[in-house]
Amino acid sequence: MTIAALLLAAGESTRFGELPKALVDVGETSAIRRLAEICLAEGYDPITVVVGAHRAPVVRALHGLPVEVVEAERWYEGRTASVQAGVSAIPPGRDILFWPVDHPFVAATTLERLESVASRDLLGVWFIPTYRGHGGHPVLWRSSIRPDLLELRPDAPVRALLPEFGPQIRRVEVDDPGVVANIDTLEAYRAAREEWMSRGGF
Repeated sequence: MTIAALLLAAGESTRFGELPKALVDVGETSAIRRLAEICLAEGYDPITVVVGAHRAPVVRALHGLPVEVVEAERWYEGRTASVQAGVSAIPPGRDILFWPVDHPFVAATTLERLESVASRDLLGVWFIPTYRGHGGHPVLWRSSIRPDLLELRPDAPVRALLPEFGPQIRRVEVDDPGVVANIDTLEAYRAAREEWMSRGGF
């Protein structure tokens, strides 16, 4: 079955200064465009980009790409409100790769690894890439958890669902520090970019 991609770029980036995280440089492109281009190359369908606080510049950064832009009108209520806006726009029955833009240095091979593991493990419902014992993003969700995602409070973290699925959570070891490189601040972004460049910038 074709997997959908849900790219989250709706936040205000308050800890990041004036520039939206979605627009930071990642090699020769912006963070959000890199995510979208990787998902296109991997064949995800549809590719849904959730926008909010910085809608106009994020949409401009995606110009020319065949992606669906969804506006999270209630993004200010919490990150989960934006996730729910994106999930609601994806056809029911579709597994979802969820990739927040604050993890822009993930290698394409990590997505392939998640897909490979999920294709062989029919009991798992939530696949988390793990680097040196630490889980990160993007994650792969089975379509079966869609109702649970949509029933969460908008201000409740998505990870609040993890205990509910217990043994159906799969932690997938990857050799990719990008999965744990969360660029919440400019300092974190600079450190993650330097590390990514040291690996060849791929």
